[in-house]
Amino acid sequence: MEVAVNLELKTLNVKQNITFYNTSNDSIDCIVLNDWNNAFSNKNTPLARRFSDEFYRGFHLANAEERGNTTILNLVDSNDMAFEWIRTDKNPDLILVKLKQKLAPDQKIDLHITYIVKVPSDKFTRYGYDQNGGMNLKNWFLSPERHDNNGFTLYNNFNLDDIANAPTDYEISIKIPKNYSITTDLNSVSKDLTNPLSEVYSFSGSNRTDFNLFIEKENSFKSYENGSVEILSNLKNKKLSEIQKAIIINRVVTFASAFIGKYPHEKITISQTDYDRNPFYGLNQLPSFISPFSDEFVFEITFLKTYLNNYLKNSLRLDPRKDNWIYDGIQIYTMMKYMEENHSDQKMLGSLSNMKLFKSYNITNLTFNEQYSYYYMLMARKNLDQPLGDPKNSLIKFNEQIASKYRAGLSLSYLDDYLNHDIVPKSVQEFYELNKHQQTERADFEKILTKNSPKDINWFFKTIIDSRDIIDYKFSNVSRTKDSVQFSITNKTGVFTPIPVYGLKNNEVVFKTWIEPKSNDSVYVFDRKNADKIVLNYDNEVPEFNLRNNWKSLKSLVITNRPIKFNFAKDLEDPFYNQILYIPTLTYNYYDGFTPGMRFHNKTILDKPFTFDINPAYSLKAGTLSGSSSFALNHNYRNSTLYNVRYSISQNYYHYAPDATYLRLNPMVQFRIREENLRDNRKQLILLRQVIVNREESEFITDNSKPNYSVFNARYMNTKTELVNHFNFMTDVQFSGDFGKLAGEVEYRRLFENNNKLNLRLYAASFLYNRTNSDYFSFGLDRPTDYLFDYNFLGRSESTGIFSQQYVIAEGGFKSKIEPRYANQWMTTLNASYSLWNWIEAYGDVGFLKNKHQKADFAYDSGIRLNLVPDYFELYFPVYSNNGWEISQPKYNEKIRFVVTFAPKTLVTLFTRKWF
Repeated sequence: MEVAVNLELKTLNVKQNITFYNTSNDSIDCIVLNDWNNAFSNKNTPLARRFSDEFYRGFHLANAEERGNTTILNLVDSNDMAFEWIRTDKNPDLILVKLKQKLAPDQKIDLHITYIVKVPSDKFTRYGYDQNGGMNLKNWFLSPERHDNNGFTLYNNFNLDDIANAPTDYEISIKIPKNYSITTDLNSVSKDLTNPLSEVYSFSGSNRTDFNLFIEKENSFKSYENGSVEILSNLKNKKLSEIQKAIIINRVVTFASAFIGKYPHEKITISQTDYDRNPFYGLNQLPSFISPFSDEFVFEITFLKTYLNNYLKNSLRLDPRKDNWIYDGIQIYTMMKYMEENHSDQKMLGSLSNMKLFKSYNITNLTFNEQYSYYYMLMARKNLDQPLGDPKNSLIKFNEQIASKYRAGLSLSYLDDYLNHDIVPKSVQEFYELNKHQQTERADFEKILTKNSPKDINWFFKTIIDSRDIIDYKFSNVSRTKDSVQFSITNKTGVFTPIPVYGLKNNEVVFKTWIEPKSNDSVYVFDRKNADKIVLNYDNEVPEFNLRNNWKSLKSLVITNRPIKFNFAKDLEDPFYNQILYIPTLTYNYYDGFTPGMRFHNKTILDKPFTFDINPAYSLKAGTLSGSSSFALNHNYRNSTLYNVRYSISQNYYHYAPDATYLRLNPMVQFRIREENLRDNRKQLILLRQVIVNREESEFITDNSKPNYSVFNARYMNTKTELVNHFNFMTDVQFSGDFGKLAGEVEYRRLFENNNKLNLRLYAASFLYNRTNSDYFSFGLDRPTDYLFDYNFLGRSESTGIFSQQYVIAEGGFKSKIEPRYANQWMTTLNASYSLWNWIEAYGDVGFLKNKHQKADFAYDSGIRLNLVPDYFELYFPVYSNNGWEISQPKYNEKIRFVVTFAPKTLVTLFTRKWF
């Protein structure tokens, strides 16, 4: 390649010659080139859709100048004859070059290409041009795709760092403006500094699949020589001296070289960008002034993770999308071994573990390596884990970046512990060496592991790698004598894999033995060795679903297998205790005032099958006790689109008027359904419940409605949401002694290419029968009466004042208060809004509502909506409606409506939805 860099236009002018060798066994009639830079060309590419799917707004809201593209000027053969080539709308980041005649095995062909690369902003992926006038270049040039006997890989750019380039020899000449520096992991060949306006650098690299280029005004990279490889790094850490960094870097590089194998190239770049894209998720990401880890350790773990990632990506010739678990497994497994050798006493919470305040917490007692299991288990308990062998692009973001990475490393560690004798490290070294000589695939790694293993390990690939089957053992029929212990093992999931059994005395290990259960009736007998406790999987070598049922006391008198332990706020699950967590709470509504309370629950960081949440409180304004409670039982289905059934009962006791309380009981069953593809955001919910309400009579409420009632409610919801499109469909039916209702709602949001947003909501509802004599159970045009007590109204019975202006998007959905405000027969409304500028929108509502013995009323309103945080904080300013020009009427401030949500759990979903 000959490349001319134009930093003002943010372009690269490229003249490129490709010599392509057909290394497969078949003749080919086309060549596929990766053009991943063109994935940034518009808002409809596979990359753009992925951004939308993960709720990343930056790309869709960016202007055309910030996005990138590739313009092909010329594509010819050695005789200057043009090739026919296509780039489809479906695959805009791939170029298919049609050959004039088939290319036979072991034959070669030359392609000569001239093109212009428009470099995108680095704010999308951290690769591209930056705000300081430089460039961080990755996957920017045309490159032949990986090709084998199965053909070309045909991978789109999904921002996963898994480009499938064929191993290639590179020769590059690059011209950059004067006074700029260039850093790369290619080998330097020559440089020409004679031109007063520009400088030309020449680089080469052999047998590589990719390389990095950094163009900067001021060179931020430092060079560290290890003897075997030159490390170019600009990882940030201002508190460490260069000598301290050099010592850490040398320690990491030496360990990796000894544990895996010698790096095959002369140079490697370890950039802050690389780390920022794939950080080590944990407390070491906290700002340094509150970090529980030393600056040296933070730099060490940062460099270790980034070095191993780049080291393996540049060395292994695997398919990086299909065989991603091998990259992740070797990386995390090596990190675990490094920590064992260099920081065996390091805790997950660092220095916090030494503080007496946190001594009783399980999370403070975990070693640094034990955290990997909990990150994986976080997803397994949510029933969102995915098989390690699945392609990288099919993983949801949390699995791709965290859980599956950690599980892959844990799995190799599990196999190593089971096989013993360093068989896994030796196999890793052998596989690494094989990659220096040929293109590899997963089968090569499996073949090496199987060959080196003295035991049958087919279960490892079938169960641990290729399935999402969960492992869960427990003891049964335990008996003991003074000298021996006898027991059976119950497998709760039907998945049989090896598991270790430990004997403990005073929490010290006195024996450890691996067993290989084949059925639930196998009986095991061990020499007791004075053990007072037997434990399965004590050191968590096996990625087991539930550790709470893994131990039995051998003492003669045992009051309970797991005593109760109280902890403040939150903790990780402790398998040896029944944990009760407590935390002060403070809620508010107009009638109870501020309501302090104490919440007792068992919701640790990992989801549990059974949870309880009890929150007694005291209403300061009313001077009475109040509060809420809930009990829930979750049942997950591992291999079904019906993935979760939740049985629950909740209770609420608060004031609904200044002088009256309500008690609501809500037994409920929820069926949750998802698509087989976990990346599909479509979710379905079937809800069945009985809402039982007992209300005290109030002098302030005169609606003639019954104070006590019970309503059966069945609801179906179907939602598919992403950044660009949101669709929600809901049907609802209710039956009570005095009324029956049927309602339906369709909601649609669309973000257009010009960044304007359209919101539409259609609501239609009708009474099936209605024997009530008040509007308490009627459909509300601008505000529901909320007789089911579902909504968090600050002043639910208020008809005037600020609390009466709280708006909930439900039923009629109007913003203006128009008479009649209720319908006791049927109602149909359409709510719409369209963005004018940024978060300022115009809204309009139209609808018909019908009351008994009256003609249908037509209602309409319009105004301005400040959509600051959709569904969480919004303001509505009415302009014109059935009431006339509301904006010119007196007391206009009382007509303004607001949406506000204080619930932390609801707000957190704004930030977590991109991960799950």
